[in-house]
Amino acid sequence: MYPFLFTHFLARLDAERAHHLAFVVIRAVPVVGAAVRAFTRPAPSLAVHTLGLDFPSPFGLAAGFDKDGKGIRGLGQLGFGHVEVGTLTAVAQQGNPSPRLFRLIADRAVINRMGFNNEGASAAAPRIAVEAARHIRPIIGINIGKSRVVEVDDAIDDYLESTRELAPHADYLVVNVSSPNTPGLRGLQELDKLAPLLKAVQAEAGAVPVLVKIAPDLADAEVERIAQLAIDTGLSGIIATNTTLSRANLLTDAGVVEAAGAGGLSGAPLAARSLEVLRLVRSLVPTDFCVISAGGIETAADVATRLEAGATLVQGYTGFLYRGPLWARQINRGLAKLKS
Repeated sequence: MYPFLFTHFLARLDAERAHHLAFVVIRAVPVVGAAVRAFTRPAPSLAVHTLGLDFPSPFGLAAGFDKDGKGIRGLGQLGFGHVEVGTLTAVAQQGNPSPRLFRLIADRAVINRMGFNNEGASAAAPRIAVEAARHIRPIIGINIGKSRVVEVDDAIDDYLESTRELAPHADYLVVNVSSPNTPGLRGLQELDKLAPLLKAVQAEAGAVPVLVKIAPDLADAEVERIAQLAIDTGLSGIIATNTTLSRANLLTDAGVVEAAGAGGLSGAPLAARSLEVLRLVRSLVPTDFCVISAGGIETAADVATRLEAGATLVQGYTGFLYRGPLWARQINRGLAKLKS
C-alpha cells in the first residue's frame, strides 16, 4: 500500500509538504494508540540497556524528523525504541528558505538544507515534559545545536541555554556540531572548541547522559581525536554519523543533483562511510561506551550489520520517507526473526 501511495502521490509533492502531511497522520496515531501499540510493539528480546536506560528496541528515530517534540507519543507507538527530538536551538528560527528538502529517489536518498528550523528550546521544553511524564513512551533524546544568530565564539553560552531548558526533560542529550546547514557549526568539531563545549554542557546537564554527534566527512584521524576526547571528558556516547557533503557515486542524474544545491545528503549513499566510522569509533572506545550508528539504514539487515559492527543502538531517518509509517515495525519484526 505505502509504495503505491509514495510513487503515485507523495513523490509528486514537494518533499517538505509531504513531510508535514505525514506528520499530521503521526500526531493522530495516539487516538488509536493501544491498538497500534499492540501491532507495533518490539519483541522483548530486542531490549537494550545502555546510558542507564532500558530501550525497548535498538532501533530509533534520528533527529531531524520531529524537530519540536510534537510527535513523540505517536512515533513511539509506531515502534521506535527511542525518538531523538530536534535539532533544537536556544533561539527560535525559521531555517533556510524553501525549497530546502529534495528527494533523490534513484539513490533512496535526500538532500536537506533545513537550517535547524524549530520553535526554540523554551517552546519545546513544556511539550516534551508532558511526554516524558507518560508511563508508556519511547526513550526521549534531545538534540541541541547552535542558534544561527549566535557567533561561533559565543556558542557555549548558547548551548548552555538550551541545556538548561531541555536537560530536565531528556533521557539523553546530544550536542550537534556536525550539521552542514548552519554556518560555522562544523568548525566546533575542532578539539580546541569542542572540548570546552562538551565539558560545559556536561556540567549543566548534571546526571543526564551527554553524547556528541559527528560528521561522516571527518578524516579518520579527526574521528580518532574526538573519540579520545569523548573518553577523556567522560562523555556518555557518540552518534556516528550526521549527513554528508559528498555527492560521489550517485545514480541520480547529475543535473538533478546540481539543481538541488547545497545541503546534507542522507540515505543509502551514506551507508558505507557511516559503517566505516562506526567500526573506527568502536575500535577506540570501551565496550560499555554507547555508540549510536546512523546513516543509510533502511532494513532490518542494515540494523543487524551495524549491531554486529559494534553499534549499541541504531537510528534511521531517510528510510522513514521511503518505507512509510510501518517502517519501525518492519525493522523490529525483521530483527526478532534474525535473533530467533
